[in-house]
Amino acid sequence: MKHKQRHFIAVLLAAAAVAGCASLPSSAELDRITAQVVKSSFRDEGAVKIDRLAQDDANRDCAAAQVEGRTIAPERAKAIEAANLKTIKWPSDGKFLGDWKQGEDIAQNGRGLTWTDDAKVAIGGNCYNCHQITKEEISFGTIGPSLYQYGKLRGVTDPNSAAARPVVEYTWGKIWNSRAYAACSNMPRAGHSGILSEQQVKHVVALLLDPNSPVNK
Repeated sequence: MKHKQRHFIAVLLAAAAVAGCASLPSSAELDRITAQVVKSSFRDEGAVKIDRLAQDDANRDCAAAQVEGRTIAPERAKAIEAANLKTIKWPSDGKFLGDWKQGEDIAQNGRGLTWTDDAKVAIGGNCYNCHQITKEEISFGTIGPSLYQYGKLRGVTDPNSAAARPVVEYTWGKIWNSRAYAACSNMPRAGHSGILSEQQVKHVVALLLDPNSPVNK
């Protein structure tokens, strides 16, 4: 935050305190001031643009609930999930699985989305930051559930079979836009937000569901 902006807020709050509690800015006014300060404190830099500060309704509602230490209302959660489900783009060629080996590379890759990254270079999924995926990788996060044996535990022996279709579609949808299934999910909306391309999502789905993937060994 710039010095003059800190000074401005300090003066504003001090003046309000002197005037008395009745003169304190309303919650809406404080939100407006905060948004204004945050916006003026950032700039476009490389591949990172200031439009990242824009929140959709789901982000605002979920963030407010988290700050207030409450869960989002069930009816609002259902509305968020329904709206996000409509945004899922299914594979244009009808094929859900790519190459699991490339999927592992994407899961391992945490580069991208920072101002120093080349916008022309493919972004990584950074999946291991939150999940255990393969048994061989000993460095992984635990924010999300373990995905080791993801397909095997769900009985997927042939991902192209009709029996496996519900699991395959759910997996694709969860990677594309996680909020279609959990309103306030912390998982990045990889496809919806443009983090991963359609082909990259195919590779990650293959990593999770291909019987030949180390995930399912």
